[in-house]
Amino acid sequence: MVQATDGGERVAFFGGSFDPPHEGHLAIARAAKHALRLDKVLFAPVAAQPLKPEGSTAPFDDRVAMTRLAVERDSGFAVSLVDAPKPEGAPNFTLETLLQLTAALPPGGSLFFLLGSDSFFGLRRWHRAAEIPFVAPLIVASRPGQPLDDLMSALPAGLAMETPGAESGSLAVAETRPGLSSFVLTSSSGAKAPLYLLTGLDFDVSASHVREQIRAGGVAGRAGQRHVPAAVMDYIRAHGLYK
Repeated sequence: MVQATDGGERVAFFGGSFDPPHEGHLAIARAAKHALRLDKVLFAPVAAQPLKPEGSTAPFDDRVAMTRLAVERDSGFAVSLVDAPKPEGAPNFTLETLLQLTAALPPGGSLFFLLGSDSFFGLRRWHRAAEIPFVAPLIVASRPGQPLDDLMSALPAGLAMETPGAESGSLAVAETRPGLSSFVLTSSSGAKAPLYLLTGLDFDVSASHVREQIRAGGVAGRAGQRHVPAAVMDYIRAHGLYK
């Protein structure tokens, strides 16, 4: 297990479209909460992703409502509106969001940034990406069929990664299911930050696949139902989403 630091609250920011939220999202958050001894995971639907100018399929308010339904039975899970729409449709930048959340932490609190490996492999394209891990240490969750042995290729320019040694002062980890590995990120200025890698997650589902199944109906539609919480599926039907 990871050793707690300062006795403060340990919070992970988990941002995304959640279009719709599905069992894969919940599996990632549960694994991270257990492995990193998190007190809270904040699910934050994003209004405007800079790298997705086409936007989301469902409106922001519907995605928030579905995410609330998805997390309502998990202790320590909550929905945050920190990435709500900005005036004139300005984009939501992750670095700015993390800085805002860090400033709001109570004394002794720790903020982490939870993301799937698909997002991590696009990290170098993000706004001021090299600064993000030093605001909130990354927790990267694996996805089936996506190799994680080339993590260094995804790092933003100016960052390097190494396996921590006894002299690094990094947090101690123990074997868990799914597994947890730790690395150290180093910036060109010498700053260091831990990076945690969750492995063994085998829930092979994506929001785009779920939307396709719902649109297809029939057998495919029933398959889509298995990938989202029942309350979320009821909401999708009641509001005619993804038709």
